[in-house]
Amino acid sequence: MDTNKKSNVKHVAIAGNIGAGKTTLCTLLAKHFNWEVHFEDTEENPYLSDFYVDMKRWAFNLQIYFLNSRYRQVLNIQNGEKTVIQDRTIYEDAYIFAPNLYEMGLMPKRDYDNYFSLFQLMSSQVNPPDILIYLRSSIPTLVDHIEKRGRDYESSMSIEYLKRLNDRYERWINTYDIGNLLIIDVDNIDFETRPEDKGKVIDMVNANLHGLFQ
Repeated sequence: MDTNKKSNVKHVAIAGNIGAGKTTLCTLLAKHFNWEVHFEDTEENPYLSDFYVDMKRWAFNLQIYFLNSRYRQVLNIQNGEKTVIQDRTIYEDAYIFAPNLYEMGLMPKRDYDNYFSLFQLMSSQVNPPDILIYLRSSIPTLVDHIEKRGRDYESSMSIEYLKRLNDRYERWINTYDIGNLLIIDVDNIDFETRPEDKGKVIDMVNANLHGLFQ
């Protein structure tokens, strides 16, 4: 199935906590459906490693960098001709990561207010994804995935930090009403190593796509 021929779907996005499997699923679905991928910028991000060492010093810088990066991605998707799958959305920064940092005392109120005002302006100029795929995961599954991939800058991440993010993700996804939503429970499905689970996920996405084409 080549969804690039379908004008209905131009932007598919994967949402989920750190370690949920977003990049893996992006790669899998892009290959199967012949979609273009826009990955989250972690390798070239000049703030990420410093942020995990000193969150309070680098929180605002990191969030502005991600906001700028994802806004540019969405503009490119909307102005392009291909169907694109995006690794994480602009909404997750604004509704999960930034307010969490503010509530933890790691981002001053004036910085948070400045950030959120900029997000509101940017988000008013772009459309939400045609399909949002949310990867729901428990903390043990997230920790297992994070340990397996072994990124040095994630080694200092606390369980409490992951839990706070997970709680915010659940609150956000339970009120998400700006577009089509597909939820995949990654505690009970392993699309990376089990072919039958990979097939299940592809079937779920296919069913979602066909619903949009009706």
